[in-house]
Amino acid sequence: MSDLEKADSMVKTPEQLLRIMKAAAIGDMCFSHMLGFLKVGMTEIEAAAEIERVLFRLGAEKLAFPIICVSGVRTNLPHGEPTEKRIEEGDFVTLDFGAVLDGYCADMTRTVAMGRVSDFQKEIYELVLKAQLAALAACKAGIRCVDVDKAARDIIEAAGYGEAFVHGTGHGVGREVHEAPKLNKTSEETLEENMPVTIEPGIYIPEQFGVRIEDLAIVTKFGIINTVQSTKQLMIL
Repeated sequence: MSDLEKADSMVKTPEQLLRIMKAAAIGDMCFSHMLGFLKVGMTEIEAAAEIERVLFRLGAEKLAFPIICVSGVRTNLPHGEPTEKRIEEGDFVTLDFGAVLDGYCADMTRTVAMGRVSDFQKEIYELVLKAQLAALAACKAGIRCVDVDKAARDIIEAAGYGEAFVHGTGHGVGREVHEAPKLNKTSEETLEENMPVTIEPGIYIPEQFGVRIEDLAIVTKFGIINTVQSTKQLMIL
């Protein structure tokens, strides 16, 4: 039985990691396309359908999970399904999606703005990005998963938005998009070399908006290899 036919462990083989990286590259290309496609007036469902069309055109064999595309006040739903809501000027739009390639999943999230942003929107976006970068920097073989979560959570809590960070910082990825280890406040695992994990802190302001930024990182002895290359600069479309 080959390594790829065995039940996945949290630690992946080089070939498994390569498949994940190729799936992630499809996601990057799709996001680049969406930066030119998203327009005020289209519905969330229309945007999600375009993500799906492009992922398959780029070679995805299936979706890693149902596409999340939410806009405006609906961005405060971490797992919101796309609806007929139309994207409006001043909306944040959160896109969370992943391709499956050769049996392995990718997962990424980006939040973009339509036309303009308020000072408050920009403040929250920059806070989430700061937390996400801190968690990425904390990832390294031998580091406890709970401490990676803490790196992001401490920044968000210090800014007064701890209660608005309503989920864990990340999870493992492989044949399934949600695998061990978990990176949250109660995690008991320790990161090991060649574990692929998401880093995806978020802040969700009730009745206003939410922001999430997610990369898929491969843990190494020296830090991470980030499989997601898409910009994290706040994009105003």
